[in-house]
Amino acid sequence: MSRKRKTYSAEYKAKLVVEVLREERTLNEIASSYEVLPKSLQNWKKQFLENASLAFDKSAVVKEYKEQIETLEREKDATSKKLGEVIVERDFVVGKLKSSVSSKSRKELLETGLEISKNTQLKLLSIPKSSIYYKAVVPFSSDTGQEILNVIDKIYTKYPYYGHRRVHKLLGRFGFTIGRKKVRTAMKLMGIIALYPKPKTTIANKEHQKYPYLLKAFKNDKNQVVIDKPNQVWSTDITYIKLDKGFVYLAAVIDWNTKKILSWKLSNTMDVSLTTGVLKEALEKYDKPEIFNTDQGSQYTAKEHIQILVDNNISISMDGKGRATDNIVIERFWRSLKYEDVYPQSYSTIKEARTGIGKYINIYNTERLHQTLDYATPDEMYFKGVNNQVFQSREMLLDVAS
Repeated sequence: MSRKRKTYSAEYKAKLVVEVLREERTLNEIASSYEVLPKSLQNWKKQFLENASLAFDKSAVVKEYKEQIETLEREKDATSKKLGEVIVERDFVVGKLKSSVSSKSRKELLETGLEISKNTQLKLLSIPKSSIYYKAVVPFSSDTGQEILNVIDKIYTKYPYYGHRRVHKLLGRFGFTIGRKKVRTAMKLMGIIALYPKPKTTIANKEHQKYPYLLKAFKNDKNQVVIDKPNQVWSTDITYIKLDKGFVYLAAVIDWNTKKILSWKLSNTMDVSLTTGVLKEALEKYDKPEIFNTDQGSQYTAKEHIQILVDNNISISMDGKGRATDNIVIERFWRSLKYEDVYPQSYSTIKEARTGIGKYINIYNTERLHQTLDYATPDEMYFKGVNNQVFQSREMLLDVAS
């Protein structure tokens, strides 16, 4: 017997979505508080954002409600007809009961029928017993589960080419008893995937168009991508950030030539609103790039994300099925961020993570010297390349010297 789905009112869903959008708690924390699945919260948020424009378009709302009213009227007529049939059937059964069962027997039946066991009620209502006692379990929400996610994140950051099999073996060496399939589930939950060419049997989302990897044209004799000016190529990606109670996702846009972080955003959900938000912010702050490079994740192949790039006449480039070097610039930034800030700081809440990561990125852009930039900072290289202006870091140097 199939399990009856638990239903929630529109008002209740809206309340939870608003809390998700506040981004004051992780998705796991919110899901656990209200005993709903994190996936449900993600779906409700997506539905909420897709229909947000209706609040400012009265004609569309009126049309929608008119159609709903017409549908309800039809359903009402059908229900009335069915109710009439049930009443006729009930009267027929009652009539047969009165004519075939003695008065004494009917009284006994009435007395014993005053109380109906819960099992019988559940059976009559076609409700499985498990649904009464079932509580939604948030994946990896235990202390051990959170520790496993944290270790997987560290393994992946150090060995981004490890798949779930190697991660599973390494976890075993660290003393964790966990199945290989559960490791694969954890990596999927974290939004990470091994950086190596995948088998041809990998099935792409047929509804989303894929684009070629345009950075091949910039490779040198050593097979390295060399971009020689700012705003020629931007790149983006999403990474997993572990917190005390759950996790969040960080998206960032980086200029390939100068290594400058142009925009970033922290969110408790990994969806298209995260990727479009960080892209729009970068385009508002800086001149648009010639090429925008991403992986083939569904967030980047989604219509909303692609449309922003098309509207701005930006050439779209996508990594070849998980190749490690195709998006190496942003991968190196994630490594620096985690080993220099996220792991040492061990952020507890989203607020702490947002503040701390913001400070790190500011230092990364304005103060951190890069060997690949001949020991200049990303801001120095970016503004020198864009406006031929020298970035004023004298004040910063004086602060350090004092």
